[in-house]
Amino acid sequence: MAILLLTLTACKKNDEAGCQGVDCLPPATQTGEDTFGCLVNGEPFLDNSGFFNCFYQLVDGEYYFGITAQDSGNEYIQIDIGSLNSSIEIETELELNEREDGNFYALLSFDCICPQGMTNSNTPGTLEITKLDLTNNIVSGIFNFTVTNPDTGETYEITEGRFDSFFTQ
Repeated sequence: MAILLLTLTACKKNDEAGCQGVDCLPPATQTGEDTFGCLVNGEPFLDNSGFFNCFYQLVDGEYYFGITAQDSGNEYIQIDIGSLNSSIEIETELELNEREDGNFYALLSFDCICPQGMTNSNTPGTLEITKLDLTNNIVSGIFNFTVTNPDTGETYEITEGRFDSFFTQ
């Protein structure tokens, strides 16, 4: 009886919250709302803390981009998307590949940040920067990618990804 009551209460709370799957994600804004969200195997991954790290920096004549978000409520706790020595192109579908010079990449960290499932050329993801405002330091984008946990071999589909953040230069 207690299990039934607990199950009904949990379902009621989800119904009251009014969100399931993509409905739980923040809207795809472009105003520096400091939001990050996606679905990982259909389950919401959110970091609306405003404390996640986001940068777009020119270092020795080369651009580097990075955004890191955390959601400690899951077995996977961190998503990183970035570039090494590669500038952002607005409204162009960028390919997420290996974490190598000249590439954009993405990764999903498990448990205690290690191990990491990373994008690669066999299963590349996509990133589209929908806004880059260098005056107000706002970057917004949408993304999708698939990674494999190197310890378990389990595949993780990251879909419906979006972020809207201020960045440091």
